[in-house]
Amino acid sequence: MDALRNPTNILSAIVIGLCAIVPFAAPAVGEPFYVIVFARIMIWAIAAVSLNLIMGYGGMISFGHAVYLGVGGYTIGILAFHGVTSAWIQWPLAIGACALISLIFGAISLRTRGVYFIMITLALAQMIFFLSVSAERYGSDDGLNILTRSDFGVEFYDLNHKLTMYYTIFAVLVASVFVSWRLVNSRFGLVMRGAKSNDTRVQAVGVSTYLYRLSAFVIAGVMCGIAGLLQANLENFVSPDMMDWRRSGELIFMVVLGGMSTLFGPVTGAFVFLMLSEVLASITHHWHIIFGPFLVLVVLFARGGIAGLLTPRSARE
Repeated sequence: MDALRNPTNILSAIVIGLCAIVPFAAPAVGEPFYVIVFARIMIWAIAAVSLNLIMGYGGMISFGHAVYLGVGGYTIGILAFHGVTSAWIQWPLAIGACALISLIFGAISLRTRGVYFIMITLALAQMIFFLSVSAERYGSDDGLNILTRSDFGVEFYDLNHKLTMYYTIFAVLVASVFVSWRLVNSRFGLVMRGAKSNDTRVQAVGVSTYLYRLSAFVIAGVMCGIAGLLQANLENFVSPDMMDWRRSGELIFMVVLGGMSTLFGPVTGAFVFLMLSEVLASITHHWHIIFGPFLVLVVLFARGGIAGLLTPRSARE
């Protein structure tokens, strides 16, 4: 019952519920464009949930997490470019590519700590970014158009149908939150949180925290890669901008804004971040002048982000 009275959970339930009804509510109020807006928000929310898994619960601040958005998206785009449109080929290869790259990057990055970890994740991600920029056959800076969405070969399940595409994204978002909840509340999550608090003590009791942290890094990379392949299918377009370091910075802001180490914080943070930027951009071309100081104030004064503001002081103490 206490969970039902928690303001953070109530706000999160409202956000999830709003996402569920948007395809019907937006056209009814004469704003069908918001269906696409909410689909994009949910994709970024999936990526933010994946980052929160390693940053919020594991203390691993990755400044290159958006690279998996690009890897997942470009796998779809490159295969479609060569005429391979079957989702049964595209999606496993995209997930496999993200798992392999996150395994390699994690194995390297997790041998460092603190600011060195942040910088090496940024450096490794930028390598993939510049690789995509140099790939002239696949559009280079201009990006790559995807003429056909992933085909599951099932007549009643067609991603070219707007509702099917939207609710596929919605289902993946709910699944990502569920998987995150299961992991965090398992022995795996206990080791992760313990390693974040005091890695040396956890190792002293005979637990190999490196393997746990590496596993979490790979899981987060795969989850973010799924968001990338969904984005590629939604937009019918991929570009190097998907994996630029600025996108990684935005993901970090979403997690911090919503509340690190909270289940629904990244979802709420992505919703507020993207909706606020959308509203401000419709008012002025110089919306960053307003948005930047707002984010600074949140970081300085809203300890725990939106989740921290909504949590009663007695509960925080």
